This record gives sequence, C-alpha cells and structure tokens, in this order.
Amino acid sequence: MILRSVIMVVVVVVVGILSSASQALRFELQSGHTKCISEDIKSNSMTVGKYHVVNPNEAYPLPDSLKFAVRVTSPQGNSLHTAEKVETGQFAFTAAEDGDYMACFWAEDHSPQIIMTVDFDWRSGVQAMDWSNVAKKGQVDVMELELKKLYDTVTSIHEEMFYLREREEEMQALNQATTSKMFWLSFLSLFLCLSVAGIQFWHLKTFFEKKKLI
Repeated sequence: MILRSVIMVVVVVVVGILSSASQALRFELQSGHTKCISEDIKSNSMTVGKYHVVNPNEAYPLPDSLKFAVRVTSPQGNSLHTAEKVETGQFAFTAAEDGDYMACFWAEDHSPQIIMTVDFDWRSGVQAMDWSNVAKKGQVDVMELELKKLYDTVTSIHEEMFYLREREEEMQALNQATTSKMFWLSFLSLFLCLSVAGIQFWHLKTFFEKKKLI
C-alpha cells in the first residue's frame, strides 16, 4: 500500500512536469515581420508541431488578412515543412541529426499594420507520443499507462544526459582548439611586431650612418 502511494506521488509529479513542459507557446506576429523559434532535438527523435491563429473575435469568422507562412528547417538548412497563407497547420518528422531545428513564421506586409496572435505547440521525444492511442492499443489501465509514461520519461532523461555529455565534450574540444589557435596567432603577431621593429631600427641606423650622424 505504501509502495502504491509512493508510485502515485511520483507519477503525479512526473505528469505535472510533462504537462508544464508541454504547454503551447503563444506569441504575437506583426505583418511584414518574421518570428523564429528553435528547438534542440536529438537524432532519431520524433517531433510534432501544431500551430493556429487565435481568432480575436470568436463571434465572427477569422479575417483573410490574419494568415501567415511557416517554414521548418533542419540544422543544415533543409526544409522539412512549408506552408503559405494558412491560419492553422501541423507537422511531424523524425530528426535525422542532432542540433537546433528552426520554425519560422512570417506574415505579408499589410497597411495598416496587423498584429496576430499565434498558438504554437512543439513537442519532441516522449512528449511527442500520443498516449491516448497507446492506451487504446495496449488496453492498459490508468496506473499502467502512467507507469509507462514514467519509464519512457526516465529513459528519455538518461539519453538526454548522454547527449548533453557528448555536447559538453564537443564544446571542450572546440574551446581547446580555439585556445591553441589564439596562442599561435598571438605568438605570430608578436613575432611580426618584433620583426617590423627590428627592420625599422636597422633602416634608421643605416640612414643615420649614411648621413654620418652616428
């Protein structure tokens, strides 16, 4: 009974964390401007995104002027999703490489200027899974479903730790390489300065000797 209570507490905490981390992002988009959002995604991770314009007046249909374009790109700049003159849409893909994936929204220039509100929900990894379908397909009860969420979350955290460790090692190697290059560049700059100073000294000495000043 105590173990079940502990499990319930852990599940509630994890579900709370997942819920807070999965909230949609709401931002304002001005006509003639671009808004970009990046997400650091690991390779082979599933990611899904949904976006739509918030109707400022729900009593009336959404005006045609409140439409925008969207483009999702990989760290290498490859286009993964594009849409133009839309008010809602979604995308889903499996990341082929590690890095920052970019979702850019932009609206055509309009006079007078229009400001629209966009809801954007971008999830990856465990958060991108459709748990309702998992429950239906697996025919599991609520407790088993929450435990499966907990297990997948722990697995995701474990993989994230190794991913962050690899990124840290890459950054350390980059810092060491940059420090080494800066050292040799400083040494070369000092050598050039001393060489120029020596040449100037030799030139002045030769000039004064010709003039018989020294």
